[in-house]
Amino acid sequence: MSDPQHVLAARVQAALGAAFGEPDADPVIRPSQFADFQANVALPLAKKLGRKPRDIATEIVAHLDVSDVCEKVEISGPGFVNLTLGPGWIAGQAQEMLGDARLSVEKTDAPQTAIVEYSSPNIAKEMHVGHLRTTIVGDAIARVLEFAGHHVIRDNHVGDWGTPYGMLIELLLDVGEGSEQAKLLETDPNAFYQAAREHFDSDPEFAQRSRERVVKLQAHDADTIRHWERLVDLSKIYLHKVYGRLGVTLTDDDIRGESFYDDMLGDIADELQAKGVAVISEGALCVFPPGFTGRDGDPLPVIIRKSDGGYNYSTSDLATIRYRVDKMNVDRMIYVVGSQQALHFQMVFAVARMAGWLPDGVSAEHAQIGSVLGPDGKIFRTRSGKSIKLTELLDEAVERAGAAFDEVPHDEPFDGETRRQVVEAVGIGAVKYADLSTARGSEYVFDFDRMISFRGNTGPYLQYATARIRSIFRKGGLSPEEATGPIVLGHEAERALALHLLGFGAAVHQTGETTEPHRLCAYLFDLASAYTTFYENCPVLKAPDEATKASRLALCALTLRTLGKGLALLGVATPERM
Repeated sequence: MSDPQHVLAARVQAALGAAFGEPDADPVIRPSQFADFQANVALPLAKKLGRKPRDIATEIVAHLDVSDVCEKVEISGPGFVNLTLGPGWIAGQAQEMLGDARLSVEKTDAPQTAIVEYSSPNIAKEMHVGHLRTTIVGDAIARVLEFAGHHVIRDNHVGDWGTPYGMLIELLLDVGEGSEQAKLLETDPNAFYQAAREHFDSDPEFAQRSRERVVKLQAHDADTIRHWERLVDLSKIYLHKVYGRLGVTLTDDDIRGESFYDDMLGDIADELQAKGVAVISEGALCVFPPGFTGRDGDPLPVIIRKSDGGYNYSTSDLATIRYRVDKMNVDRMIYVVGSQQALHFQMVFAVARMAGWLPDGVSAEHAQIGSVLGPDGKIFRTRSGKSIKLTELLDEAVERAGAAFDEVPHDEPFDGETRRQVVEAVGIGAVKYADLSTARGSEYVFDFDRMISFRGNTGPYLQYATARIRSIFRKGGLSPEEATGPIVLGHEAERALALHLLGFGAAVHQTGETTEPHRLCAYLFDLASAYTTFYENCPVLKAPDEATKASRLALCALTLRTLGKGLALLGVATPERM
């Protein structure tokens, strides 16, 4: 265990047990501007015990055994216990971290089976910028949870079983499978989708045929299923290309569309009605979960079966929950979906608990994703008002990254293929990191200039930090793996860097617990900043003696591995050279 906050918490808890018989009290360990950390437990404990906080702090210190960890322990203010770590302990923990394959990040002692639902685009329609965040954030959450020791199931809950597929199939039949327009399904699926939508909105007869086609689809009509399967297969090819370029870990095996749960919908409706959870309202089967009302104060329904006999997507979501609990034995469900769906998920989760399908021991969480905005502060779209295709956005990111890359001075020339690979990694990494470094529930303005910058909290800045460390080893004629120390801390910048490195495990576990990748981004940016200060103040290859050189090279190697692992957990590539 290298995380000093956890080490100090355990020591203070032991002191609380010895002094007051309170071994389970929260020691309230926080970073401090007056020391490395501060234990603030004396104030709340004083209220509980009816004593003065400073007297409580004095007894804590009297029973506190941290001589091997801290060089200074002081009481300040009304009862704060300031804890300053010893440089020898910090160096020793950094040395252990350097020699550990997992960088001293312990696996959780309470592993769970967690299913992460993310990306979830509609089949037979190109992904747009709105899918970017759910895909990237969800993938980072899945990676982090796996590394933390949980069993993670990725779930791409694609939309493949509703009205859009009725209208797509009808248009395909109208134009003919071998027609030029039908070929758009392979070359420009968005154009084919838009044509079908225009027909649906303007032609009542076509709209009715499309709805009837959905009924045939859900009844597993053989000819309809054949066309539907072609749409699904074409979409998988497209998704595979996009996910591959984004470096996303989703595969075809992770796709569980709405169609997967189709056979369960009737049972869902019947059981809800049999349990008295669902009732008929205006011809539809509905559930009215307590506490949800409209603007007029009337109860809000969750429609299970529409008056025409069709099922709603809420029914599919309920079937999904039941299947995951009963068949997959999950402990935690994480839905990485836009914030606009917050009310929907709140109500669906409430219905699932009313029905007994979501037991108390299973958590269902909506990891809300904020919208991507344009410079005008509105949803990011083209000038014509249409959603921006994700592939076009990525192309522009790489093009802009290339221009910025060419303006940066390079120690060595790059051949064409190497430049292409680096620019691709920088462009894609810039877009991904910009998303991930923003609190997932917040909206943000899409700004290429900020994303591609090699300064500030950006992907290129962190990628460049790793490349700069690698260049030190190339100049020194050794590999990072050969830098084994021993680590000895003399300069304050060395101490600050080593201390920050020890917080990596805490950042990883906190990111997994909160499903907030921006926390890991903040840690990595602060680490890169601490390394910059170290680099500017502590010569490495020109260190004053061999022992100092060996120590600083070890710190460089540990920083490189930590930055590299952190960025890998975020799905951001780190080129060898930049």
